[in-house]
Amino acid sequence: MLHSYMQGLAIGFSLIIAIGAQNAFILKQGLKKQYVFWLCAICAASDSILILLGVLGFSQLVESHPEIVNGAKYLGATFLTVYGAQHFLQAFKTSSSLAPSEKNETKLLKLVLICLALTWLNPHVYLDTVVLIGSISTKFESTAVYFAIGAITASWVFFFVLGFGARYLLPLFQSAKAWKVLDLIIGVVMWGIAISLLL
Repeated sequence: MLHSYMQGLAIGFSLIIAIGAQNAFILKQGLKKQYVFWLCAICAASDSILILLGVLGFSQLVESHPEIVNGAKYLGATFLTVYGAQHFLQAFKTSSSLAPSEKNETKLLKLVLICLALTWLNPHVYLDTVVLIGSISTKFESTAVYFAIGAITASWVFFFVLGFGARYLLPLFQSAKAWKVLDLIIGVVMWGIAISLLL
């Protein structure tokens, strides 16, 4: 039981820790201190649902109906291209008022929609959670639920540590240049993922 939980925890962390669309988004919102709790909760809850679906056997459904992933692939690539372009535009703005306290606060609904799109339109999320974790869970048979709980725990811990821990990086983001660099990095990450989806 504990072994299954720890295996799920380890695999969950290994999959989620790589820089991705969700992580870059949460990092920036954490730096801006905008609705961090709700956005972290949405990412973690979404992962939890997908992990449970994978463990419950939906990985076979996804594998037998590749059009599900293909649909998400093209929608996701389009969204990431537009979202990445927005960050590139922000990076090249001439305005110097980029300190976190001076940034205009984005409405919660808009951020929630972006967060949901970054999660549910990203095929990598399905492959990591539903397919990969779902497939690995079959090795644990009667203790698969504890494996799932471990993977889910990793998701919740990671997103909340990233979101609320970002504020400790604020001293690095007191200049406009640092925010421009962050926007450039996020733009590159978004476009990189979009290209990888289409290749």
